[in-house]
Amino acid sequence: MATDKRVRVRFAPSPTGGLHLGGVRTVLYNYLFAKQHGGDFILRIEDTDQTRFVPGAEEYIFQCLEWVGLVPDESVKQGGAYGPYRQSERKEMYRRYAEQLVENGQAYYAFDTPEELEQMRNDFKTAENPSPQYDHQVRGKMRNSLTLPKETVEQLLKEDTRYVIRIKMPENETVGFKDMIRGDVRFNTSLVDDKVLLKADGMPTYHLAVVVDDYRMKITHAFRGEEWLPSAPVHILLWQYLFGLENMPEWAHFPLILGPSGKLSKRDGAKYGFPVFAMNWTDPKTGELTEGFKEKGFLPEAFINLLAVLGWNDGTEQEIFSLDELIRKFSMDRVHSAGARFDYEKAKWFNQEWIKKLPPADLTKRVKEVLIARGLILNDDQHLQKIVELVKDRTALLTDFYDQLAYFFKTPETIDLAEVQPKWNEAKQLFFNELIRNYTLTQTWDAATLETNFKEIAAANQLKPGEVMLPLRIMLVGGKFGPHVFDIAQELGKEETIKRIRHSLGLLNE
Repeated sequence: MATDKRVRVRFAPSPTGGLHLGGVRTVLYNYLFAKQHGGDFILRIEDTDQTRFVPGAEEYIFQCLEWVGLVPDESVKQGGAYGPYRQSERKEMYRRYAEQLVENGQAYYAFDTPEELEQMRNDFKTAENPSPQYDHQVRGKMRNSLTLPKETVEQLLKEDTRYVIRIKMPENETVGFKDMIRGDVRFNTSLVDDKVLLKADGMPTYHLAVVVDDYRMKITHAFRGEEWLPSAPVHILLWQYLFGLENMPEWAHFPLILGPSGKLSKRDGAKYGFPVFAMNWTDPKTGELTEGFKEKGFLPEAFINLLAVLGWNDGTEQEIFSLDELIRKFSMDRVHSAGARFDYEKAKWFNQEWIKKLPPADLTKRVKEVLIARGLILNDDQHLQKIVELVKDRTALLTDFYDQLAYFFKTPETIDLAEVQPKWNEAKQLFFNELIRNYTLTQTWDAATLETNFKEIAAANQLKPGEVMLPLRIMLVGGKFGPHVFDIAQELGKEETIKRIRHSLGLLNE
């Protein structure tokens, strides 16, 4: 295993679409580990599969990481001593290593055509093995440099015949490693197929590229999802053949994030109405928009927090962590090996707690961005801050603030007088007429004074405050919601409060 003193970790996404919350959690755990050990976090773009490349996806990845505050130390943007950081720009380097493996008898040229591969799958298909693979049992019957005469192989190469380079998996050997989360993991090589290392277009597959890049970028710890565990024996052998196992990084395979029916997917989000991507992603081919946590109204602090504890805890009952706290407390030995189930209601709870936790000025700044995007005209930040503080306990998402406070800045488009009409009578009409006169003459416009006057007028008209409190709320905000009604009146101001009461009385009397 690697013994380099300076910790170097990497996140290596493929630019093929939106950034799943599982990918952000992998970034987070890498970032926390690096920062805790005074090391480096590298972002490497794995774009060797050109058929899956999606324009705009690379820039989108950087935007997501910038939003959550997990900025790489080295990348295609930041640069660094171990570039290029885009695999497509390292193409010729991979070929050298693939050819070295062939020369050493650890890999081979495979000249099989797509039709021949399809025929192989049909010929070797059985009830026990419905999807045959190109492995130690099959390769001896295929068209490759292990079965063809040396002269034929040389002629095929000279004629630029299309080929791939495959690893030659040994038969019935045991390879293994010590996973930082799962402990000792062992594999029988006979159960693994001869993976393609170099494709016909000269591009490496993930298997070759990840090993070569981790070595050349001096990666000391490689953390990835558990879906890559079946590929581990191929990577172990490549490390052994090319660079020596003593140079291999320490590995950890993170558990899956689970949805309602298995691994959390975009389909789950669409079906159950919650985001699975960090930010909005629009597929450039189909135009399909997939909503992200940012646009849904999540704070980046809350998003990071909920991902951190989705598969890890610090051994206490604490649930709310800042990024600095996570850097101090994170430890790989407390990452769970079992899958963690994503709970959207719990995710909103984290966001609600962070809304309460943020300093008022900071929260107001973020809410203001959401409100302006929705078309509200806001000129007085101090006034807005007062209102944000009034309503924040009623919000779970930043986007909730619009519905909770828009009526402070514009007259409600609809007024739910259906809640008032059935119990409306002359006594209440007289009460509100008198309330308008009183409020017009009131010199001190604050919540306490307004409430005192309201209750005195109600008593004088032999009404219980509760009988006329709901109608007042609906007149001011349009519905049965909002903070204390006299706090609302105070912030609306005298002129606007009286105007809305008059307007509602006019509707009730039509």
